[in-house]
Amino acid sequence: MKENVSVDQTASDGLGMHVHSVKGGPHGVIGNALRETREAWPELSTYERFEQVVSLVLTALIGVIIAAAVVSLTFNIIMLVMFGLLDPADHTVFQAVFGMIFTVLIALEFNHSILRVLERKESIVQVKTVVLIALLALARKFIILDASKTEPMTIIGLATAVIALGAVHWLVRDQDRKDTLSSRP
Repeated sequence: MKENVSVDQTASDGLGMHVHSVKGGPHGVIGNALRETREAWPELSTYERFEQVVSLVLTALIGVIIAAAVVSLTFNIIMLVMFGLLDPADHTVFQAVFGMIFTVLIALEFNHSILRVLERKESIVQVKTVVLIALLALARKFIILDASKTEPMTIIGLATAVIALGAVHWLVRDQDRKDTLSSRP
């Protein structure tokens, strides 16, 4: 009898974005996380159980929000196409559409960080993930920003925040890389 096993393979690009390939099993990553939580439940401390329940509830809630955002985004784009208002040359439409897309991407990355807690690959949300989400939020801000109506100091402040977060991300990623190399036999 062939056992139905799901394997979550996570690849990371240079920015820390995660690409998933889930093989086998009909339930995917969430199904695996639930199965692993049930199996580990007796050995978990009270706080670890609490953390798992909170993570599961947050994952479900954020999943609902993501689904609603994708439906809204799809509806908005269909309406723009139907009424002939989707003009890529019009920067306000471009800003609005890509602002909505980035909002969904930020929510997906946030949900992914919570799923990693559920899978017990990380005990808490990692600094690198928080920095990545902040960088995505700043990228979204730059996309929707109307530079002609924004104070120069605001733009300088946002640019400084991007540089600072980029430096923190690089330092954390560099430290992770060193830790990985030092832990190899």
